[in-house]
Amino acid sequence: MCKRRLQRSKAYDVDKLFNIPIQDKIAKCKFHHMKLVLAIVISGVFAMVLYLPTVYHHEHVSPPVSQFDPRYISNLDISWEEIKKVIRTISGNNKVPSIGLLNLNKIETDHWKQVTPNSDHTVLHLDYVETNVTWDTLYPEWIDEEQEDEIPVCPSLAKIEVPKKRLDLIIIKLPCRDHEANWSRDVARLHLQLATAQLAVSSKGYQPVHLLFVTKCFPIPNLFSCKELVLREGNMWLYKPNLHTLGAKLRLPVGSCELALPLKPKEQGQSGNSHREAYATILHSAHVYVCGAIAAAQSIRMTGSTRDLIILVDKTISKYHRSGLEAAGWKIRTIQRIRNPKAEKNAYNEWNYSKFRLWQLADYDKVIFIDADLLVLRNIDFLFSMPEISATGNNGSLFNSGVMVIEPSNCTFQLLMDHITEIDSYNGGDQGYLNEIFTWWHRIPRHMNFLKNFWSGDDEAVKAKKTRLFGAEPPILYVLHYLGFKPWMCFRDYDCNWNVDFMQEFASDVAHEKWWKVHDEMPGELQQFCMLRTKQKAQLEWDRRKAEKGKYADGHWRRKVEDPRLKKCVDKFCSWKDMLRHWGETNWTDDAFSAPSPPYITKASLSG
Repeated sequence: MCKRRLQRSKAYDVDKLFNIPIQDKIAKCKFHHMKLVLAIVISGVFAMVLYLPTVYHHEHVSPPVSQFDPRYISNLDISWEEIKKVIRTISGNNKVPSIGLLNLNKIETDHWKQVTPNSDHTVLHLDYVETNVTWDTLYPEWIDEEQEDEIPVCPSLAKIEVPKKRLDLIIIKLPCRDHEANWSRDVARLHLQLATAQLAVSSKGYQPVHLLFVTKCFPIPNLFSCKELVLREGNMWLYKPNLHTLGAKLRLPVGSCELALPLKPKEQGQSGNSHREAYATILHSAHVYVCGAIAAAQSIRMTGSTRDLIILVDKTISKYHRSGLEAAGWKIRTIQRIRNPKAEKNAYNEWNYSKFRLWQLADYDKVIFIDADLLVLRNIDFLFSMPEISATGNNGSLFNSGVMVIEPSNCTFQLLMDHITEIDSYNGGDQGYLNEIFTWWHRIPRHMNFLKNFWSGDDEAVKAKKTRLFGAEPPILYVLHYLGFKPWMCFRDYDCNWNVDFMQEFASDVAHEKWWKVHDEMPGELQQFCMLRTKQKAQLEWDRRKAEKGKYADGHWRRKVEDPRLKKCVDKFCSWKDMLRHWGETNWTDDAFSAPSPPYITKASLSG
């Protein structure tokens, strides 16, 4: 090449231009030492080909060096004794006709062939995902769901090369950087598992396909269900997946970078066996949410849904309150609370891991969990067609657990319990913990869990749009989630969040009025569970006086309160004005003002 350049330079007389003698040029073309250097480099490349993972097809001689990616490498040693046990589980005669090998190095591939000499082995090829594809690009905090400015599109992950023959067993070695906090938010790990699922559903014939994951950390639990786990032996995870269900999951977007459900879905779509589907919520140590749960049940029935309503309660919920829940249509399941081992005693999150009990509702195939502080404004039965976990986005790459589709199973419950001490929740609660277990989730439109709040960055146009959505008739939103002080904890005259400065972002009189319309549809015997206790009345007046003193610009503190509940007493002590005289003192107790236990009701009659 150098000599050719010299000849060309002669032709164009460029040597005269740069004044370089031709003899010097020829000397620069003698690279005797470079031959030795090149020989060493080639030898090193050959060694890398032998020992790095082979992700190319068995017909390829060797891939380019640039194909090797440390993100896909797993240094976990394979226990061949455990492998033999796995093979015996699949086939009693220790023979598996056809085996596919993915992400194994040359030594491991050769060893597999020795362990299963009578099998036909195929080394599978998978192109690596681009380095600019990160977890944040797969799970962005926000996407343009309405497609007003752009159409959200997920980054593409390379598809696996599917061999032109049937595979009975697919072996995959998964990286698990367990020294890192986000080992489960690993793009390479996700890519390998999605590719494995694609291989499985592409299998020929009607015989089952087995998948063997070699990894320290559990595979994606809502992609490869623990109900399909045949054998767990050390770092070996053997699955026999339902290929129809697996194929349906593969048709969803790779992450939350696209909606997994249209913004305007077919509301009456069939989802499956309706007798094995239910709405569920949970109350633990919080009888004040009984009113919210009753209103939520009322709202579900008003949309025309006939699915079962299941509520989990612990022993702290009295017979009186249970009777109201039953009258509202909730089927009560009594549970034992689960303590958050990382919570302080008597903290708000001490018992919120009790939500894991939802996965013990194994008599149902699908459950739509809803918080007790929301209203269902339009029928959302179509969500039963979605897989676990389907939810709206929260912040960052995380989902909001206030409305989510789950698939109950006792083994998933056990998975949640097994890691309860080692996995940290980002917010100290159940939502943070569940986001660490189910990092692969599916985005549904935020209209199906629309939060009642106004962010500090919202401009007036955004606030006006939210207010229109809160009050639209017929409803545009499917679910309205009440944050801040709940409507039944306020005077019905206006939203009491206005009277507390740091709570005003949750204040909306329009949304407040929407909740009370549903309340008024409830039978009278159920409305009694939404009465104000004496202490609540005193607290509301205390906040109103502080707002008056601060001259809050919204002016709600000026309004005359006409809530009829002010004149009704459900406690032994009824004078909330006298209680105000001791407000803020530390040497008094309100134990004497606790509510009596009225006789529980038996009539079940929700308005349809």
